[in-house]
Amino acid sequence: MNNARLLSNLGVSFWLLALFTLVSTQAVAAPLCYADARAAYDALTVQNTQQQKRVNNQSININRASEAELTTLQGIGSSKARAIILYREMFGGFATPKDITKVKGIGAATFEKNRARIRVID
Repeated sequence: MNNARLLSNLGVSFWLLALFTLVSTQAVAAPLCYADARAAYDALTVQNTQQQKRVNNQSININRASEAELTTLQGIGSSKARAIILYREMFGGFATPKDITKVKGIGAATFEKNRARIRVID
């Protein structure tokens, strides 16, 4: 009987410790609270702008990029990203960044907008 009670108490202690750990880690990672909706909107706008700048500065290897990564390029939506992936699967990798213009629907203007971000080797 004592062993069963001891195991029961250990089980309760374990769950209390787990709950305390969860609550304490959530408190650290909790989002900021704002006095009004406008302040929250402004903070989220700044955060979104900073994130967009980071994304716009990342280079994209068009020989390995996923559809989601390709859509971060200007003028490349989901259908063009899939066309890039299909092209490289059918014809192999791109030899130069400018080869992206061989994909139907991607012209010189789109390439020029993204010239600084496109790469073909790691």
